[in-house]
Order: sequence, then structure tokens, then C-alpha cells
Amino acid sequence: MSIPEFAAWLETPLGQYLIEWEQSRVDALVADAFGFRAVQVGLPERDYLRENRIGFRFCCDEHGCGCLCAAPYALPLESQSVDLVVLPHVLEFSPHPHQVLREVERVLVPEGQLVIAGLNPVSLWGVRRMLARKDGIFPWQGQFLSPLRLKDWLQLLSFEVQEGGFGAYIPPVMQQRWIERWGFMDRAGQRWWPFAGGAYVVKAVKRVHGMRLIAPAWRNGRKSAKALAPAVQKRPVPTQRTTDIR
Repeated sequence: MSIPEFAAWLETPLGQYLIEWEQSRVDALVADAFGFRAVQVGLPERDYLRENRIGFRFCCDEHGCGCLCAAPYALPLESQSVDLVVLPHVLEFSPHPHQVLREVERVLVPEGQLVIAGLNPVSLWGVRRMLARKDGIFPWQGQFLSPLRLKDWLQLLSFEVQEGGFGAYIPPVMQQRWIERWGFMDRAGQRWWPFAGGAYVVKAVKRVHGMRLIAPAWRNGRKSAKALAPAVQKRPVPTQRTTDIR
């Protein structure tokens, strides 16, 4: 599926409404990420790393619009070489979402951070997708992933979800005047139905469990045998009396 078509949809009033909330949320999550390298995979038209302070930042895009031209499920990066990865709407438009996450896990250093932006199927936007998916219109033809399903995928890859948030609670209307009229639902949604936002942003950390060296069994056996050995009591040797034979 073509991400450039999704980038064109982001220029519509509804797309601008989505990107305004999403960009502010991502900015807050990447601001405290440190390291040596940060990469944004997809949507090079939007700078999701603008608030990050890592010195070496670049964008990877399948269509040659970024600094690095590569498919998100086959990143030409060395294993454990990146400290921060941002995936803006890559999983719902990729034919291989599982492989994308595997590649991200491979290139991230231990304790590296991953930020994912996606569209929520459990929302009014998800209902709109069910009605318009057959028409092939962006972004409704995408494979929306629920946050719970995404969390399961991340846990299988040893990621720990730390924080996230939901937004875009208004119905997916296209006219600006209707977007403004339905604006009150953003305030109500955060209070009454926080998990039904049209979009979400998730931050996860790659965890690598440490190893513990175990001593060889024969050493432990020698120590235990030595500890259980009975102590030898020394008894005084009796003195022999000599008989004087005359």
C-alpha cells in the first residue's frame, strides 16, 4: 500500500486535525529520548523527530523521499545500532506488519525506545473504515490494529509498553466547520470513553534480560562434600611407664 496517498490525505481538514493532535503527542514522547541515532520510518513529509535531541536523526522511506530508501520490513541497518525508532502509521499500511516490528526489534539497542502512531478500530473512525474499506479510499482501506493487539505483538518481541494516549474523538467528518462543531467530543472523550479515540500513540522500550553465570556442578559438589566432612578429633597419646629391671 502507498504511504504517499496517506500523506496526501493528511492535507485534508480531517487529516490536519489528526496530525495536530498526533504530532503534539509524539513530540512529548521523543523529547526525553537520548542516544546516538534516531530513525523515523515512513511519512517523511512530517518530521516526528523535531523535538528529539539526538544528534544523528534521519528518515527511512520505501519510495525514496527520505534520507534512506528501504522497505520498513527490511531495514539496511546494523543490528543494535539505533536508540530511537518512530513508526507513524506504518503497520496499518504495510503488507508485513509483523516483520516490520521484528526489524525494529533487531536494529534497536537494548533499552532502545519505540514510538508507534496508529488508527484505532474501536472508535467512530473504525466504524467509518468498516463502511468504506471496499472503496479503496485512504486511510479507510488500511488494516487498523487495536492497541491491545499491538501490545500483544510487542510483548512477544520483549518490548515493554510504558505509556501512550488516545485522541481524535470526533466523528470522521471532512468539512472544517463540522470538525469545529464536534470539537466538544475531544473533551468528553478523554473523560467518558478514553479508549475510543480515533488514533493512538504508544511508547515501548526494548528489554533484554540479563544472564547469570552458574558455577560447574563439580565445584559445588566439592564444596558441599567438604562442608559435610566430619571433623577429626585429636586425642592425647597416653604416656607409657617404663619398668626399671635390675
